[in-house]
Amino acid sequence: MPKTNAFTHRLAIFASGAGSNAQQIINYFKGRNEVNIALIVCNKPNAGVVTIAANENISLLIIEKETFFRGNAYLDELRKHNISFIVLAGFLWKIPQLLIHAFPNKMVNIHPALLPKYGGKGMYGHFVHESVLENHEKESGITIHYVNENFDEGNHIFQTTCPVLADDTPDSLAARIHILEHKYFPEVIERVLIDLED
Repeated sequence: MPKTNAFTHRLAIFASGAGSNAQQIINYFKGRNEVNIALIVCNKPNAGVVTIAANENISLLIIEKETFFRGNAYLDELRKHNISFIVLAGFLWKIPQLLIHAFPNKMVNIHPALLPKYGGKGMYGHFVHESVLENHEKESGITIHYVNENFDEGNHIFQTTCPVLADDTPDSLAARIHILEHKYFPEVIERVLIDLED
């Protein structure tokens, strides 16, 4: 990505869990003049990603359901941090229309399967991998996509695959999927940001 004005893109990462993808994204963009991970948004005060925010000295916003779904969806707080792009990295709540309209084609998600299979409400983490194994799929993978009003239905940006082995468990398949997530998610985010500058 070419050097431009400092912090051309200010990213918010939304996460609900341990934050391994968030950590990879933070590491990837660390020291870049054009991209700043400006905010971590989390709906679980005890999630591992909260500790990552503290360790990385990144501002943290803990959100609650009432304001997120029936209030202003924390849009004022995102604007206060000058957020220009949102990354969902293991964030389990559906995104309100207010936020989707405020960040058109500026919000991406990663899903641990090859959409459109194994997507939708309740399909996350082990639930996805268990379904893949129950259906005797020969391959799985990841899908990075834009976010729209429906779970996992936004336009696809990138997919890549890995084999499903005969002796796989949900844990062993999850480990293989995590390798793909950590390798490709930061790179694809960078590509999308470059496209926004064109």
